[in-house]
Amino acid sequence: MTDLSCPICGTILVGNWRDWPDFPFCSRRCRQIDLGRWLGEQYRIPVEPELNNTKDDPTSSSESVE
Repeated sequence: MTDLSCPICGTILVGNWRDWPDFPFCSRRCRQIDLGRWLGEQYRIPVEPELNNTKDDPTSSSESVE
């Protein structure tokens, strides 16, 4: 079994994950820090800018609507 570490402070979580009530964190404090980061929008997924794709854009059609 591999030892896991707390994603906030790096404390090694020895033993079974069921022994840690705040898993994957080592404590309630680290769990609260993580929640605060989510709520403060510090965690973000990088997004690539969309290319200007006119093929799928219904507003750029060359057909006239009457």
